[in-house]
Amino acid sequence: MDGVVHFEIPAEDLDRAQQFYAAAFGWESHTMPMGEGTHYTTVTTIPVDPTTMMPTQPGAINGGLVQRSEAMSAPIVTIGVASIDDALTNVTSSGGSIVVPRTEVSGGAFAYFNDSEGNLMGLWENTGP
Repeated sequence: MDGVVHFEIPAEDLDRAQQFYAAAFGWESHTMPMGEGTHYTTVTTIPVDPTTMMPTQPGAINGGLVQRSEAMSAPIVTIGVASIDDALTNVTSSGGSIVVPRTEVSGGAFAYFNDSEGNLMGLWENTGP
């Protein structure tokens, strides 16, 4: 069974969203370069183990803030999988569709898909140590 490992919250104003979640819930956020002039804002809801970078509390997840767009207009749940390629095959054979194919990033790969109900969802595959 594959579990939820990450979330993304779209925002019109990323700075305002960072301030809101820090004030309302004490979440920490950090914006980092992703290459080719793009950036990603991580959200820490629970401390992480410095070696594995995984949450220290079982069942807890961390996430990110993304610029709201037509494609990313609602919160996105990301599922951790052993193989994105296999998961995307399962998605399409089960009535879903690929929105963003497998994309390699530092430490892993991600993809986005629409489920059978049109919800945008994410996939994450660890490829790092």
